[in-house]
Amino acid sequence: QVQLVESGGGLVQAGGSLRLSCVASGRTFSNYGKGWFRQTPGKEREFVAGISRSGVSTSYADSVKGRFAISADNAKKTVYLQMNRLKPEDTALYYCSAEGPAGGYAYWGQGTQVTVSS
Repeated sequence: QVQLVESGGGLVQAGGSLRLSCVASGRTFSNYGKGWFRQTPGKEREFVAGISRSGVSTSYADSVKGRFAISADNAKKTVYLQMNRLKPEDTALYYCSAEGPAGGYAYWGQGTQVTVSS
């Protein structure tokens, strides 16, 4: 089992920055990959960024490449999402997720709201 708690969301103007944090507990932090997803009302949850369990490999949705950066601090058991040059279309509820033992994202946080005003 993995428990995830996100923080760092808020209201920001277009062009601004925010850093989301996700603190994990339960399984050994470095034993699973982590990711960030987002969802807006009426739409499916979409992948934003992922980081491998080693922290070496990262991946991003095309819509955020070059603006967002995912990182992980094993000592703090925390995953970060640095979001720069934010756009109104980035407005969403952002979720932290962790891979399960069988692969695939199996654990989810409660979400943190990000609102970008134009």
